[in-house]
Amino acid sequence: MKPKLLILDDNEVFAATLARSLGRRGLDVSVAHSGEAAMQAAAQTAFDYATIDLHLASDSGLQWIAPLRQALPQARLLVLTGYASIATTVHAIKLGADDYLAKPANVDSILSALQFQAEESAPLPEPQQLIPMTVERLEWEHIQRILIENQGNISSTARALNMHRRTLQRKLGKKPVSK
Repeated sequence: MKPKLLILDDNEVFAATLARSLGRRGLDVSVAHSGEAAMQAAAQTAFDYATIDLHLASDSGLQWIAPLRQALPQARLLVLTGYASIATTVHAIKLGADDYLAKPANVDSILSALQFQAEESAPLPEPQQLIPMTVERLEWEHIQRILIENQGNISSTARALNMHRRTLQRKLGKKPVSK
């Protein structure tokens, strides 16, 4: 019997491509494009694994981690996002995610994070070395951490950072790259 995996991602093309690739690796894959659809699928099937996109069309994937963890207590939950930050990583883990990967992530790194290895597949590669972050990226990570500590309140976060609110809003509008 194939292990079952649930993909929660609002990007239909990405979800279909990922489902096809993971299906070729020996998983029985289901796709949900909203949190509600993922919860319905989890109520009907005992999934062994789940991937959760952090930024869904109408809401945050963070809000679906705890309900999915409750519905699937034995499953490995992996958060996938194109907007990775240390603050959201810590928050996702606290909510019940088992691991967190930044997009683009290849199938081997996703399988490694899920701790899945098919009998006929080759050993998974070693994790790649970390790329040093720029000062702008470190600042972004720090702002995200303080923002979470202040429950997303911009004014409180600006006061905590000793920064004008508009300056903080400008900085939040820019998403620095890792390099």
